[in-house]
Amino acid sequence: MTNPHTIEIRLAERVDAPALHAMICEIGKATGCADKIASTPEDLARDGFGKDRAFDALIAIADDTPVAMCLFFPSYSTFRGRPGLYIQDLYVAPGHRGGGFAKRLVAAVAKHARAHGKSYIRLSVDAENMIGQRFYEKLGMRHAEDEKIYVLDGAAFEALSSAD
Repeated sequence: MTNPHTIEIRLAERVDAPALHAMICEIGKATGCADKIASTPEDLARDGFGKDRAFDALIAIADDTPVAMCLFFPSYSTFRGRPGLYIQDLYVAPGHRGGGFAKRLVAAVAKHARAHGKSYIRLSVDAENMIGQRFYEKLGMRHAEDEKIYVLDGAAFEALSSAD
């Protein structure tokens, strides 16, 4: 395992889109959702690195190889009256797990958030991912017991967005 202190963590650049996508595909495999991934590296390059980008990402590089990433985007809480960030994806390659990389990435996102006037971080974790849930709790995150995540996509999205 690489020493976590020799890993470079930086904002991802357009050239990193294929590596980010490969890690997203690994998340899909690990969660049994590989068949649901419709995005491409080109989608990430288009949506993450232009003038009106939809997300930012941090990438961790060890020995010129991407080994971890954290993809996030802006959020806003009307209850708090404050902006924040939503972490969409966090991934560490299996050979680098347990070395503190995930904590360093989330801490880097928190520093990025604070530096840009944000006051909180939100995320969701797969209900069966107990390791992930324990990890986030160790960081000081709490489970929002009073919330459930709903998704509108596919045919339901098309129908509602086309409704008169």
